[in-house]
Amino acid sequence: MVEIAENAELGGLETGILLAALRAAGEPTRLRILALTARAELTVSELTQILGQSQPRVSRHLKLLCDAGLLDRFREGTWVFYRFSNGTSTVNLGRVITDLIPADDALIRADMLRLEAIKKGRAEAAADYFRANAGHWDEIRRLYVPESDVETVLRRQFADCPLNDFLDVGTGTGRMLEVFGPDANNAVGVDMSREMLAVARVNLDRAGLGNCQVRLADMYNLPLPAHSFDGITYHQVLHFADDPAAAIAEGARVLRPGGKMVVVDFAPHELEQLRQEHAHRRLGFADAEIAGWCAAAGLKPGPVEHLAGTPLTVSVWPATAPATVQEHRV
Repeated sequence: MVEIAENAELGGLETGILLAALRAAGEPTRLRILALTARAELTVSELTQILGQSQPRVSRHLKLLCDAGLLDRFREGTWVFYRFSNGTSTVNLGRVITDLIPADDALIRADMLRLEAIKKGRAEAAADYFRANAGHWDEIRRLYVPESDVETVLRRQFADCPLNDFLDVGTGTGRMLEVFGPDANNAVGVDMSREMLAVARVNLDRAGLGNCQVRLADMYNLPLPAHSFDGITYHQVLHFADDPAAAIAEGARVLRPGGKMVVVDFAPHELEQLRQEHAHRRLGFADAEIAGWCAAAGLKPGPVEHLAGTPLTVSVWPATAPATVQEHRV
């Protein structure tokens, strides 16, 4: 207890919050849950498998941990995921508590072995989905420059932008989180496809990016507070959008003053098969079109970069938020 109270990471933590969190964590099953969710976000059913306890009992423990601010709860369709809290003053306390658990504790060690089995099952399911769809993605990738070239440009775009909090809209396999997650304190990817989120979770776990998370969310109505991210990417997602302007406006809402948004998509083209066979609603975007949407959302468009391919050209459109919060017409 003395070691926890004196830990420098807990400076400024209110006594009431501290005591509530310690009471919530001070029970064997809840301590096991904290140890597990420190390593992966898990559903109730996955936790019941690992813990060997009934779902109602596990759910009660989870509620107490969430009420104490040690865990966050996210609904994804009919599933609910639990993970370490990432926005409260108790997040460091949870990490301190789990770091104090002896590495050779037999019960925790057995839990971790069962967790690895859960992760292996996830990876196999994700691999099956990826194999079933990889041919479609590879077909499109052959039409433009290598993704590594695009990522080089993106890294340069964000080189002068501190990424304390990073958001990738339409995250797909989570690749943008893999690229920028190592430089961010907190990185979030949102997507409307549960199958793609399953692939992303496996990729992030394999990369060891515990500071990254993915969520089922609508790009037109992000479940995120205003002015909460330093950097935002829309990587090859707007050509699927019914209303790209509204998507950009919603991204601008959650962008912090001085933050940067970067849109990556195709320049105008005439490959109608992408609409017919791959559900692209838009066959690329003109520079003026993206710039107009960004300006209408209160952002300042920056210099565009074009990466010419055969036959598709990839465009990279940056835009920055004003240094102070301003009202703008959507």
